[in-house]
Amino acid sequence: MDANNKHELKQGLSNRHIQLIALGGAIGTGLFLGLSQTIKLAGPSILLGYAIAGIIAFLIMRHLGEMVVEEPVSGSFSYFANKYWGKMAGFMSGWNYWVLYVLVSMAELSAIGTFIQFWWPEIPTWLTALFFFILINGINLVNVRFFGESEFLFSCIKIVAILSMIGFGAYLLLSGSAGPQAGVANLWQHGGFFP
Repeated sequence: MDANNKHELKQGLSNRHIQLIALGGAIGTGLFLGLSQTIKLAGPSILLGYAIAGIIAFLIMRHLGEMVVEEPVSGSFSYFANKYWGKMAGFMSGWNYWVLYVLVSMAELSAIGTFIQFWWPEIPTWLTALFFFILINGINLVNVRFFGESEFLFSCIKIVAILSMIGFGAYLLLSGSAGPQAGVANLWQHGGFFP
């Protein structure tokens, strides 16, 4: 390869792709699958837990955003760990990030299998996970524009699903067709705020 060849990156994602990828990435299977078990175990106090975790995540992202604005570099946050805390911190944060996303990806594939088994119990979870693993990797390997359009579509589906659930819940609360109305007192009745 000639040392004089310049490789320039081509922008394949538009602003709408990036915004919906960020929004869709924040909405995971935890909202649809994991939240029910958490509410069952922790009760209404989960609101307090989510508020604390949300504030901490907001502050961390705010600090990271300040660092990126001050020093825009190509790379992830492990660059800053390497620069300010040393090579070992950069190395560990980079590998921890990689391991995190490998584990999260496998959890997401297992969750897809759980959702599919709800409607089609005869399909094994591993087969669904394998199918979607191949599909997701195929989308990632085609080109960045196709990936952006796919992520845009999937994020729109998630957002429409959430808005539909909120709308249906509001309908049930306002119409009275859901039975006895739940009030704010349910936050401390039936076992208390911290059951």
